[in-house]
Amino acid sequence: MISRRRFLEVGGITAGAAITSPSGLASAGESADEASLPPSLERLKSRKSEATPITVAERRERQERARKLMTENALDAIVLMEGTSLRYFTGIRWWGGERLFALVLPAKGAAFYVCPAFEEGRAHEQIVNAPDGDHADVRTWQEDESPYQLVAQGLKDRGMVSGRLGIEETMRFVFVDGIAKAVPQAALAGATPVTAGCRMIKSANEVALMRLASQVTLAVYEAVYLALREGMTQRDVSALIEKAYDRMGFPGGASVTVGEYSASPHGSTTPQVIREGSIVMIDDGCTVEGYQSDITRTFVLGKASDKMRQVFDIVHRAQSAALAAARPGNECGAVDAAARKVITDAGYGPDYKYFTHRLGHGLGMDGHEWPYLVRGNATKLQPNITTSNEPGIYIRGEFGVRLEDDMHVTENGAELFTPQSPSLEAPFGKG
Repeated sequence: MISRRRFLEVGGITAGAAITSPSGLASAGESADEASLPPSLERLKSRKSEATPITVAERRERQERARKLMTENALDAIVLMEGTSLRYFTGIRWWGGERLFALVLPAKGAAFYVCPAFEEGRAHEQIVNAPDGDHADVRTWQEDESPYQLVAQGLKDRGMVSGRLGIEETMRFVFVDGIAKAVPQAALAGATPVTAGCRMIKSANEVALMRLASQVTLAVYEAVYLALREGMTQRDVSALIEKAYDRMGFPGGASVTVGEYSASPHGSTTPQVIREGSIVMIDDGCTVEGYQSDITRTFVLGKASDKMRQVFDIVHRAQSAALAAARPGNECGAVDAAARKVITDAGYGPDYKYFTHRLGHGLGMDGHEWPYLVRGNATKLQPNITTSNEPGIYIRGEFGVRLEDDMHVTENGAELFTPQSPSLEAPFGKG
């Protein structure tokens, strides 16, 4: 699936092709390597050596936690296919299109894989690093055979033909339907209580990877901010951001919106040029050993107007209120409410009129995952949940301000992985 970041990048290339870049920067047809880097980017150093990969032992602990949650949720097994949850529990990065490659993980007993026969070699290359890698049960099917019968046989071998089978939420209907027809005695249910139940609560290593990702993103944003000049386009800025991430050793990118287009929370493909006094909003992050950052900074090139400063101050106070409310035992919806009250009381309400989206989303191996900080979500926060904290005010036809940092719920409250932005004119605390 194309990400928001990639969509805006592709759209911006098409829409912005006619804009001439300022002197000294890569133009629309010139690669970033063909232009000299600004000094602030040259100073960036790789931090790749600081990232500790997830180990097989940790994935084994995840599978044991999954088994415990299966028992608590009356599931006999869960089925995982290509995607984040398969990587989370096994380390396997798979792509297969219309062919079924699946892991069936029972609450009791050994897991098994169902794999296209011609892909068996590729599968074993990756399964060797999974918790059961040295003794994996891999069942292969030829192109004219049904993989669903192998699923059925594997369940039968484990005495679960009439059990309750949890299906991972992103699995395509064609695969769910095939399994349902092959094991009609089984009751299919959602596996989300297991997958989300595991993935929401981060280990110390996961927290460290996300903290590093956030620090890298903030360093990239600051370096690019120092390199901004009047006349740059959003495409120029995006190119600098990608080059800065390359310098730091991690893949990343960002959507960039300028002026009135910053009032659209997820940006616009319309060509945009930075002018003196323009609001600039940079959003998204990078990936460190599979873990995401998601940070937004809003600032002004030059001097901000009084109204811009007033709106920034309101959003800053809303972010602080959400941080204070993000305590273990509090409901996710209450954290959204804390931020929304500040914005509404300041005259930018009611409800979603100016603060047009939820406060935040869970963050981990996916940029958006459980839990969601939104009205009505009664899920209670627990230690080591990580989310975004991103209140905003968007005034159509004028500008928008959003402040987003990644938030870690601790035993006693919550912390941000990165310092809050202090102002529009000194967004990184200097100036």
